[in-house]
Amino acid sequence: MAHELYTRTNQKLFFAGLALDAMAKASASTAMNAQGLLQAEREAAVFHLYGALLGLCHEIAGFYRLPQATTARAEDLLTPKVLEAIAIPEMAELVELAGQRETWLAQLLGAYGALFQPPREPKKPKADVTQPLIIAVAVEEVDAEELTREEMESWRQQLKGLAIRFREGLSEC
Repeated sequence: MAHELYTRTNQKLFFAGLALDAMAKASASTAMNAQGLLQAEREAAVFHLYGALLGLCHEIAGFYRLPQATTARAEDLLTPKVLEAIAIPEMAELVELAGQRETWLAQLLGAYGALFQPPREPKKPKADVTQPLIIAVAVEEVDAEELTREEMESWRQQLKGLAIRFREGLSEC
C-alpha cells in the first residue's frame, strides 16, 4: 500500500462498505446469533466511517501542513479554533457540518461517541407510595433508535463525495 494520506481514507470507506454488506446479510439471516452479528457489523461500520472521516481530516491537514495533522481524533480538527490560524475552506465546511446537530456528520460523530458509552438501564416511572393513584413520571430522553444500514450507507456516500470533491480542490496543478 502506498504511503499517501488518501489511501487510509479509501481503505476505511471500503471497510465500512464491507461492514454494511455484512450487516445486510446478518439482518436477513435466521441464525441464532443474527442479532449479535447485526450489532457487531453496525458498530464496525460506524468505526470505519469515523476512521474515513479522520483520514479525510488528515488529508486536508497534511496538505495545509497544520500542526494537528497527526491527531488521533477528528474532533481535534473539527473546531473553529483550527480555522483561526489559517482559513481552510475544506475544513471550514467540515466544521460547519459537525457543528449542526441535524447533519449527517454530527450524527456520525455522535454515533461514534456512543460506542464508548456504558449501557444504561431505561428509566422507570417513580411511584409515590403515599398516593397510590398518582404516578410521578420522570421526563427522560427518548431512546435513540438503532442506526439503519441505509442511513450509514448515506453517510458513507456523503463522505465519499466530500473526499472526491476536496481532493479535486487540493490537487496542486
